[in-house]
Amino acid sequence: MKIIEKLSDKITHEIDEAESYIKCALEEKDNFPQVADIFYRIANEKLAHMNLLHEQVVTIINNYRKEKGEPPEAMQMLYDILHRKHIDHVTAVKGMISLYK
Repeated sequence: MKIIEKLSDKITHEIDEAESYIKCALEEKDNFPQVADIFYRIANEKLAHMNLLHEQVVTIINNYRKEKGEPPEAMQMLYDILHRKHIDHVTAVKGMISLYK
């Protein structure tokens, strides 16, 4: 399904942006703490966006299951691969976020 691919791309984008913002927060924490706090907040907001998008992917897959049965193997395999990559990346970003406070 194209929508899962589109949502996955947006999820990747949000995680990448969260990583960028938390890196900025960590870099500026000592010299510009107010700016760093803003970067930190935005990083967390980006992860919240990622969660909203992921919820939609899960909803689409669950609705597909209700209406048509198990999704095609290719669709499930795409989701599984991308989901694993997202989990690994988010774990790394959350680790950086935990260094901030």
